[in-house]
Amino acid sequence: MKLSARNQFPGVVERVDEGAVNGIVRVNVNGSQLSATISMGAIRELDLRPGKAVWAVIKATEVMVGLGEHLPLSARNQFPGTVRRVECGAVNAIVHMEVLGGMSLSATISNNAVDELELSPGKQALAVVKATSVMIGTG
Repeated sequence: MKLSARNQFPGVVERVDEGAVNGIVRVNVNGSQLSATISMGAIRELDLRPGKAVWAVIKATEVMVGLGEHLPLSARNQFPGTVRRVECGAVNAIVHMEVLGGMSLSATISNNAVDELELSPGKQALAVVKATSVMIGTG
């Protein structure tokens, strides 16, 4: 299966915290932990358990970009990295970053944000993703 989502990270389930309706799946991606909040139905259907190989999928439009190593936010996924390339369009830009131990992550943000944060190749930045914006796939 091919997906339009730009960010697709192979990983291994480290832990599953089950709740009544949703659970939190913690995935090791290249030595870093990524959290996904998904339904218990999906956790059962995908047979998610520690040691299982999975894909963490994040649409570029769900990635926020900030400055710093870690921000005091409720978002569980904060990945410090380096801007590798910025592609500006008429209104929005795609910021390509190196995060998670050398993996590529794309974020779609406004051109204004690129200017305000002074994002350019080589700049250190922080990719931020809510756990509810992470999809998990198998197979």
